[in-house]
Amino acid sequence: MVMRELRDVDLNLLVVFQALYQERQVSLVARRLGLSQPAVSNALARLRKTFNDELFVRSPQGMLPTPLTATLADPIAVALENVARALNHEERFDPGTSRRQFTLAMSDVGEIYFMPALAQLCRASAPGVSLQTVRVASQALGEAMAAGRIDLAIGAFERRSDALFQRRLFTQSYLSLFRAGHPLDGRPLTRKAFAAAEHLFVTGQDDPYDRLNAHLEKIGIAASAKFRVPNLIAVPFIVGSTDLVVTVPQKLAERVAEPFGLRHAAPPIPLPALQTHIFWHRRAHQDPGNQWLRQLLADNFAQ
Repeated sequence: MVMRELRDVDLNLLVVFQALYQERQVSLVARRLGLSQPAVSNALARLRKTFNDELFVRSPQGMLPTPLTATLADPIAVALENVARALNHEERFDPGTSRRQFTLAMSDVGEIYFMPALAQLCRASAPGVSLQTVRVASQALGEAMAAGRIDLAIGAFERRSDALFQRRLFTQSYLSLFRAGHPLDGRPLTRKAFAAAEHLFVTGQDDPYDRLNAHLEKIGIAASAKFRVPNLIAVPFIVGSTDLVVTVPQKLAERVAEPFGLRHAAPPIPLPALQTHIFWHRRAHQDPGNQWLRQLLADNFAQ
């Protein structure tokens, strides 16, 4: 095994390495770092020589990382974060004056539940802070957070990486939604009535849909469902103007029931509880801005 000494590695090469891992395009890295494209290509050549590996391979999808690169990316990101923190050890995060943008991974349900309150909270205490949301599947979450593309994830994601920390916000159940005046309105929701009703089926393949759908399939709901949508955004509009029944997370049901004139009831079948957590990468564990946002979420949404 070849031992590499720190004195043999140019720190600027690691900066290029991290930028390539995040951007996957030489031109984007050059623009981001204020370098020429030949300078970035030269840095990549030196990195390849240092690690005796291709590190990034050209493809129609950009510069794809090799297995070694995937192994190196997280420790290099943490090391650079620590160096940056050491160089700026007096840096603090002031929400009242900061103009930082945070990227949050969450589902459509999360946006409906969290974003209205977060917008009000930021307007009151952090008027310069920006929030944007993105969709990321559980299996891709660790890489996206390691690459710095996501600051926090909020939802029912599965923690697939040891590099992720998590904090539970709350546990919720599922409720079945239907319009006011529906034949089920005002009647006990029995298993027979539930199975006989016409259901709207949400077909998303990621959490929380997949686990919920597996239970609905056991009693034949999926097989008989004629109407399907890929996510929950249009659900209250559809259910509010039809006799369809849909089963959704409790927080969503409670949020949309009154505005859309809907009723909700506990489904008469056993369904797993839905755990909602905050997730963050260890590279951001000591970051003051990330800590502030995590605490804001915990203070206002944790049970």
